[in-house]
Amino acid sequence: MCIAVPGEVIKLFHHEARVKIMGVETTVNIQLVANLKVGEHVLIHAGCAIERIDSIYYDDLLGILESMVDGNEREDR
Repeated sequence: MCIAVPGEVIKLFHHEARVKIMGVETTVNIQLVANLKVGEHVLIHAGCAIERIDSIYYDDLLGILESMVDGNEREDR
């Protein structure tokens, strides 16, 4: 199974961005997402930002991933 993870853009380069994923920084390709800005949120799969997402969806996905890592069931908010 493949999964895309949410990340926050913290620095932009020509075709890449530095993003923060659950507190870990990495560099991803951003050629699939036009006009990306620092502070925006993206879905990342296989080292590429594949879609811009809003902050509500970002927070929800981050909560789900954190509960998976912690091994706890997620409670509806």
